[in-house]
Amino acid sequence: MYIDPHIHCVSRTTDDYINMARAGICAVIEPAFWLGQPRTTSGSFVDYFSMIVGWERFRASMYGISHYCTIGLNSKEANNEKLGEEVMEILPRFICKEKVVAIGEIGYDEQTKLEDRFYREQLELAKELDMVVLVHTPHRDKKRGTYKSMDVAIEHGLPPDKVIIDHNNEETCKEVLDRGFWAGFTIYPRTKMDSRRMVEIVKQYGPERIIVDSSADWGYSDPLAVPRTAELMRKHGISEEVIKMVTYQNALDAYGQSGQFKESDWLNAEKPNQKNSFFKGNGILRGSQLEHLLPSAEDDTIYH
Repeated sequence: MYIDPHIHCVSRTTDDYINMARAGICAVIEPAFWLGQPRTTSGSFVDYFSMIVGWERFRASMYGISHYCTIGLNSKEANNEKLGEEVMEILPRFICKEKVVAIGEIGYDEQTKLEDRFYREQLELAKELDMVVLVHTPHRDKKRGTYKSMDVAIEHGLPPDKVIIDHNNEETCKEVLDRGFWAGFTIYPRTKMDSRRMVEIVKQYGPERIIVDSSADWGYSDPLAVPRTAELMRKHGISEEVIKMVTYQNALDAYGQSGQFKESDWLNAEKPNQKNSFFKGNGILRGSQLEHLLPSAEDDTIYH
């Protein structure tokens, strides 16, 4: 079994869900993020947050995957001050809903004053509610942005073990682990961190507090990055115990602190009934379909 603790499911297809389940992904976490273009009204955030706490959870469950999410004002859209202030008013309506496991993903993109302001405000909200935090680190000037993210979290009194610092690479890994934070690694086919580099990081640093995820979204990305990386680790002689830690157990331990992320949810889940299951009157079947192809554990074609 695998957990993908950072994947933007609203951008993925039905085939993705089927192949993820066949590959052994039993649970996913969907961080709130931007949609590829700036939103212009706070109402669009309400609809988006409602979708990832509602319909998307239902859609994933129809393919045997337990879906969770994080809620927050992302760094890219934090640079619209008026909109940011409106979203901060909205967040309390969503962050305490069922299956919301953290505030996130928040942090820095261009490392502007507005990003810093809203990052700090959301850290204070997390501290007030004793919530886990998922931090997005910038793609440019990553080392400085990652270190600043940790400095500010500590300044605001967040315990490092309640904070996941994501999008790490070789330049940031040691410092994040040395400071006691969780170190997330997003595995992309051509950018950020790939599976081969991830294997070397695990060999060098071991599995403690390291989390592998896909961050698969609407760009060129791979929703099977976690199981593919696990397979490559096996080929390089990394033990099953270590593989389980970085592709399953560490995510469970980190987000399990929320009280909302429970292994029993997927271990005890009933088989999906696509024909008779609905979310607010809507199902996933169309036309004369009786039942869509459900994932089969015997089908391993995704690796070829």
